[in-house]
Amino acid sequence: MRVLLLSDTESKYIWDHFDAERFEDVELVISCGDLKSEYLSFVATMIKAPVFYVHGNHDTNYEKDPPGGCDSIEDKLVVYKGLRILGLGGSRKYSNHPLYSFPPYQYTEKEMEKRIRKLRFKLYRNKGFDILVTHAPPFGIGDGNDLCHTGFKAFLPLLDKYKPKYMFHGHMHLNYGRAKRVSQYNGTTIVDAYGYHIIDI
Repeated sequence: MRVLLLSDTESKYIWDHFDAERFEDVELVISCGDLKSEYLSFVATMIKAPVFYVHGNHDTNYEKDPPGGCDSIEDKLVVYKGLRILGLGGSRKYSNHPLYSFPPYQYTEKEMEKRIRKLRFKLYRNKGFDILVTHAPPFGIGDGNDLCHTGFKAFLPLLDKYKPKYMFHGHMHLNYGRAKRVSQYNGTTIVDAYGYHIIDI
């Protein structure tokens, strides 16, 4: 299956110079967050494939204007063409938002652990998962030194226990220094979806 990954910055190549032939074999689009709602709606219109997304820490506008034609997989385990896909968006909590008592799509380590615990029955019923989709990276694997870009430690036991084939994340722009496109962890291929990236699985 050919999958188009998107995250963090709207590609001019896709939005302004869309080439249908380049994406005609794409069977699934996955957004790892921090993209304009209009951009995802455009992708859903131009590429004849489902668009799944999780929230980035800057996606507060999705509350009022969610991307049309796209499906949120936030805190869900969905199955598409036999692939079990688990979605856990957001970043580490690093700021306060003037309109919210707690910043949307920002979580403490304990809160991310709680979100994962709530999915235990779904994971048991589906015998695990094949792809983990997040916005933040896992702790210590291509993450940053500042609080905002520090990865979640809670993702590591999840990867250790279920050993998914892939983890797709955003948040770490490839020009941040430590970030790289593809990493390996305990049998899981971890891919930074920054910009856009096509992967065959």
